[in-house]
Amino acid sequence: MIINIFCFSDSGAKIASELCDIFQTGSESVHSIEKYSSKYGFCSHKSISEDIGPLFHQSDALIFIGACGIAVRTVAPYIRSKTSDPAVIVMDDQKKFVIPILSGHIGGANALAERIAEITGAIPVITTATDRAGRFSCDSWASTHSCAISSLKTAKDVSAAILENDIPVSSEYVLPSALPCGLVAKDSGDMGIYIGSDIQNPYLHTLRLIPRVLIVGLGCRRGASKEDILNAVKSVFDKNNYDIRAVACVASIDVKKNEEGLLDFAKSLNVPSVFFTADELNSAEGDFEESEFVKKTVGTGNVCERSAVCAGGKIIIRKTVVNSVTVSVARKEWEVSF
Repeated sequence: MIINIFCFSDSGAKIASELCDIFQTGSESVHSIEKYSSKYGFCSHKSISEDIGPLFHQSDALIFIGACGIAVRTVAPYIRSKTSDPAVIVMDDQKKFVIPILSGHIGGANALAERIAEITGAIPVITTATDRAGRFSCDSWASTHSCAISSLKTAKDVSAAILENDIPVSSEYVLPSALPCGLVAKDSGDMGIYIGSDIQNPYLHTLRLIPRVLIVGLGCRRGASKEDILNAVKSVFDKNNYDIRAVACVASIDVKKNEEGLLDFAKSLNVPSVFFTADELNSAEGDFEESEFVKKTVGTGNVCERSAVCAGGKIIIRKTVVNSVTVSVARKEWEVSF
């Protein structure tokens, strides 16, 4: 997580330093601390409007230590979508309150504000309705558990419904016996939530929360385009009723690590690509369909299945050839937890 902190007083700068020290020890990193007044050690020579533009969409979180009004006016020109905007948090320079003001659920601002409050002793001021009511928040849960959301409109409708009544939930995974407030285990109804990487719509209005757990193992001819690979993968996913938004990563052999089509395909899904040597692929455990021609060419008899296994999955779709692109799909272990 990349965090940028903005402050406007010496006391705010001290808090920023505290947060920096804490965040640098975890998975987060403070990219910069910018102070816009006085003489503290890291005083910016630019205006906040000059700094915020380049940082807004490069950051996972922006923390303002100062007035809410400054934060609101500063970020307003750059706000685009709740699926892409960073978490924005405001804290006063006396450490009394910490307030998430943008991307509370999907961007993780609520969770980060609560963590800051725990660290500093401040009071978290959470204003999102489901959180205040102690009800299940579908978009917050999806963000925390690395799930894609099938429809933001449906998610909004579901969140409104949960405030009034319990709604049904079902899953391709085993549901825990204890469900959060707002959910009831049921596989039919007018509106409900389905958790799974397969495409199921058990309710008249179904919100699908899609775990990113599928690994796409790929083999392709040299020079294969992004479109060739995308069409092949979509064909395999459609045939097997899986949602392409469930892809967690793309895997192949290391001789393909500079193939632009493969790399561009992974980028189009916003997922990482991983590559393995022939020796690593040959060490994969399992029963694979081998090709002597492929083995003579790259040193292993099956690229797509072996690479998917090496990336940490269990094969659910065997090697499938679509227009010279070989596709296999493996699934990482995952479970529903609340």
